[in-house]
Amino acid sequence: MTFKDEPKGMERRTLLGSAGLAVLAAPAIWSGQALMSSKALAQEKKLAIDRVTPPDIHKFKLGSFDVLVVKDGSRASGTPNETFGTNQSAETVSALLADNFLPTDQFVNGFSPTLIDTGSDVILFDTGFGQSGHAMGAGRLVEGMASAGYMPGDVTKVVLTHLHGDHIGGLMEDGKPAFPKATYITGQTEYDFWVDGARAGTPAEGNQKAVLANVKPLADKMTFIGEGGEVAPGITGMLAAGHTPGMMIFNVESQGKRLILTADTANHFVLSLQRPDWEVKFDMDKAKAAATRKRVFDMIATDKVAFLGYHMPFPAVGYAEKQETGYRFVPKSYQFDI
Repeated sequence: MTFKDEPKGMERRTLLGSAGLAVLAAPAIWSGQALMSSKALAQEKKLAIDRVTPPDIHKFKLGSFDVLVVKDGSRASGTPNETFGTNQSAETVSALLADNFLPTDQFVNGFSPTLIDTGSDVILFDTGFGQSGHAMGAGRLVEGMASAGYMPGDVTKVVLTHLHGDHIGGLMEDGKPAFPKATYITGQTEYDFWVDGARAGTPAEGNQKAVLANVKPLADKMTFIGEGGEVAPGITGMLAAGHTPGMMIFNVESQGKRLILTADTANHFVLSLQRPDWEVKFDMDKAKAAATRKRVFDMIATDKVAFLGYHMPFPAVGYAEKQETGYRFVPKSYQFDI
């Protein structure tokens, strides 16, 4: 299968953003006896514009494979040092941001699911937020796929790098599988951790509820893998624990070209890569996550291989250059075009 010119198979109701157009057309929204505040209306208008603006996509060839990266959404957050470098002073984190021409009071987190068409399989890696992301302008994976000619029924395999909500939110739609013809693959260690009843009453309980709702119902169609497990010819898994107990990353090779899907090994192109030892709020085992970052990006830098990071700046593909304290992110340009 190659990138197709026209979507097929289902009505493109999500592509037209009719609900968003309705919001744009309405001069005000009446609720009870009061008009919506101007601030709330402005937010509604922004979300409506997001819904009628085509989502960002990026396509490139990896040997004989077609790769599609979709921007499921992005989110700005304040106070970077409360997420990255939590074992550092706010001043130290701000200084590194400033040195890299970034604002010191905010950072942007992007979410980039990836589809690989091998010719035999259409394989989706992670599913974004799904319907739960619409309120913040995310959950745009299906739209992005459709703009490249892929519909949910074309997906033959869904691979889950790990089971955090921004990776599994798009698995189900209105209580039914969003990718109706797909089988599923995830790490055995990861799945076992999240469905274990021992998560109840712990900080992991909230995410476990999402796993039980979105992932466990698909278990009968799921293959569980470990280190070296094969997804398809040319695509194998590698254990990269720390961010979660069983996160998997994936080595993709075709016709001498290579790409590593690093998932959440590094969650910021400066704060996680240039300082891999810095602790990250959302890494469940912070010491192990730091060790994994160094191991994975040492390999990527030494082998001069491209990587695709779920939270890297869109289109999320680049290289890592070894530096004294970590790695510099070098965005992809035309390496796969010639």
